[in-house]
Amino acid sequence: MSDRQRMWRAPVVLGVLTASGLVSALVSDSWGDAWSWVGLGIPVAVMAWYARPRKPRPPA
Repeated sequence: MSDRQRMWRAPVVLGVLTASGLVSALVSDSWGDAWSWVGLGIPVAVMAWYARPRKPRPPA
């Protein structure tokens, strides 16, 4: 697998989750409601994980 493919794998997966969650929320009922929560919740959780404040590392 090339570096370019590895670099774009996570953004593509998050984009597919987001798109499928949005479509599911708009057009389906019952199981689609649950999938829309999952499909839209995972990308938000990933963004929150990477946006959290971190403690600075001590100099080595």
